[in-house]
Amino acid sequence: MREIRDKVAWVTGASSGIGEALAKALSAAGARLILSARREAELTRVRDACANPDQHMVLPFDLLQFDAPAITEAALGQMGQIDLLIHCGGVSQRGTAVETDLAVDRRIMEINYFSTVALTKAVLPAMIVRRQGHLVVISSLSGKISTPRRSAYAASKHALHGFFESLRTEVIGDNIQVTMVCPGYVKTNLSRHALTGDGGAHGELDPTQAKGMAPAALATRILQAIERNEDEVLVGGTEVLGVYLNRFVPGLYKKIIRRRKIT
Repeated sequence: MREIRDKVAWVTGASSGIGEALAKALSAAGARLILSARREAELTRVRDACANPDQHMVLPFDLLQFDAPAITEAALGQMGQIDLLIHCGGVSQRGTAVETDLAVDRRIMEINYFSTVALTKAVLPAMIVRRQGHLVVISSLSGKISTPRRSAYAASKHALHGFFESLRTEVIGDNIQVTMVCPGYVKTNLSRHALTGDGGAHGELDPTQAKGMAPAALATRILQAIERNEDEVLVGGTEVLGVYLNRFVPGLYKKIIRRRKIT
């Protein structure tokens, strides 16, 4: 998508963190927004902080419980079209595989993977009819490599790559772009809300996240990727090197992971 101005961008997970930063950056670039997350009051706050707030739609829903076709119909009914669908909503994990209840594994997959697929399937037909659209998925470096205490989270992100990379080959003839964004450490509350083995909240800001890149800086890079029609973006600090180590020197990567203390 070479031009963001006057496009309609639907952002999930827009009430905080990366989603909020993207909403502000997109509105500054001239996009009209559909803002979604669970907390309507926070979505309203974000909308009011965006450029041209009267042009944007607040559309709250829960990623665990929502009717994707009905939500999409409401979005199209008010905004007329959806040019950009940006999936930011999600949840992380803090716990070993053996101590994590299967219900927690399922919940993470429902939020991170199945809800993303469901909304995409609901939006795609309108994009195909118009022969125009761009899907942006905020994945993670955990979608490319894996670390301890993130088994369900990594599984959900790897699943997103499998689905959307296959989908890209199906819709390329319909002029629909797919961009996978794989951030490293970003200074958000993701770790605070991460699920522990029993499904409770981790409740702490990880030191690596506290030192991570600012959401606004990531949002700037994502907009650049959208305008350039990039297929995949790896962004972060030295943690990005892990992707290349795992691919080209896997033995060294395993040694480094064994030595690192990951909370």
